[in-house]
Amino acid sequence: MQAEYSAFIAAAYGISAVAILALFVWIFFDARAQRKALKGLEARGVRRRSDVAAPRNAESAR
Repeated sequence: MQAEYSAFIAAAYGISAVAILALFVWIFFDARAQRKALKGLEARGVRRRSDVAAPRNAESAR
């Protein structure tokens, strides 16, 4: 009875491994694309909001 299901179980593990590997590859290439886009924005003078330490006008922050 176990031998009947071994092909199904092996296929399920194989498909799951391929799917997880595909997600890792996708994340890797997307991260590279995002870093490249961020470098392009920074080269054009666009800055991150997290770079601002404090508001320019302390009175407007209140």
